Amino acid sequence: MEGALILALSGELGAGKTVFVKGLAGELGVKKSVLSPTFVLIKRYPISHKTKKGFFKNFYHIDCYRIKKAEEIAKLEWKKLIKNPENIIVVEWAEKIHKILPKKHIAIHFQHKNRTERAVTIINPHV
Repeated sequence: MEGALILALSGELGAGKTVFVKGLAGELGVKKSVLSPTFVLIKRYPISHKTKKGFFKNFYHIDCYRIKKAEEIAKLEWKKLIKNPENIIVVEWAEKIHKILPKKHIAIHFQHKNRTERAVTIINPHV
């Protein structure tokens, strides 16, 4: 595999993006409680499980809710992170940095169906 596995999450506030990230992190063996990095923008967690694609070592959770320009994320070693095949990178509010997302990513859109149900759509699985 070339580079990191990137999941680009989009959808309105409260649609389930962070809940999805927490569940995925737990399934990958992340031991720490995953909190939304809204104010620090990015958090790294070590992964303890092997996955079908090989062995990922790092789970990065990026929250772009407060981002005004994609360059703000680019300054946080973005290019280095996306080149490392040992990384899984999950980006909330990915639409805010669409111009710096690599072509090879999985876009997942979350939306409210009603008060208790959500619809999740995989938009472009370019992996």
